[in-house]
Amino acid sequence: MKILLIDRAESNLAENFCKAGYDFVSLPDIQRAELLDKIADYDALIVRSKTQIDKEVIDKAVSLKAIGRLGAGMEAINTEYAQKKGIKCFNSPEGNRDAVGEHALGMLLALFDNICRANNEVKQGLWRRKENMGIEIKGKTVGIIGFGNMGSAFAKRLMGFECNIIAYDKYKTGFGNDYIKEESLERLFEKAQILSLHVPLTEETAYMGNESFFNSFSHPFYLINTSRGRVVRTRDLVSAMRNGKILGAALDVLEYEGLNNEYNADSAITDEINFLRKADNVVLTPHVAGWSIESEYRHAEVLSAKMISYLDSLQ
Repeated sequence: MKILLIDRAESNLAENFCKAGYDFVSLPDIQRAELLDKIADYDALIVRSKTQIDKEVIDKAVSLKAIGRLGAGMEAINTEYAQKKGIKCFNSPEGNRDAVGEHALGMLLALFDNICRANNEVKQGLWRRKENMGIEIKGKTVGIIGFGNMGSAFAKRLMGFECNIIAYDKYKTGFGNDYIKEESLERLFEKAQILSLHVPLTEETAYMGNESFFNSFSHPFYLINTSRGRVVRTRDLVSAMRNGKILGAALDVLEYEGLNNEYNADSAITDEINFLRKADNVVLTPHVAGWSIESEYRHAEVLSAKMISYLDSLQ
């Protein structure tokens, strides 16, 4: 069988497939027209997010048996249509869950302790101690929506902070334990002082974080979003910050990102973005929560293991 990679990946991905006896081809710079011309020759396709694997691509892929996504989000792949055509789809959220968990915690600490602002001020010769007094996580109630690989990894890293961890997942139950309490969404609205979003981008979750959602919380709260930008409507987030419902935000993703997770700052500058850029109670990072040296290697290990097992079963 022939495997086609159309993006960058760690060398262990190719090594694992070749060791298993597969013909592995890497064309990281391939353009869509060339992909449409060549895809019929391949049994499996491996992608990240720069190319949309839509109905047109899938219809051309007459020999395709599997599509693998190096990463967690599957929004760039028409998985429903692929499955109708008998193509199995795989991803590798296990590969970067630790990176996401650590990054979300790091953003929360940066937000609560004014680390970004204080760092900039000291470098400019300002020594403002009282103005940069921090807030402790201890004793706070942290609500997590989405308790899959990412949400559970974040919860695990919170355990040593002596906070109350509650979680809601529409599609998963029975995950509560001595440290994490499983709650309904309504109870999470009542209790949470900090909210961390760990949901995939789907029709159901697109703009889930809107005015009505924010107003459902009983108390003002802090927001962390390391999932996808379009899970939160920026206009409604800024409005909630201005009226005091949201006390601060840590955002690794923004609504204005494209399918390739890149952000064109020149074309996306709005009053809302300018507000987030200038606000002292906002921490921003460029969609890197799940991107670490270790996660790149693990993505390749996890995805190759899943795909090789499946493709071997077909022979």
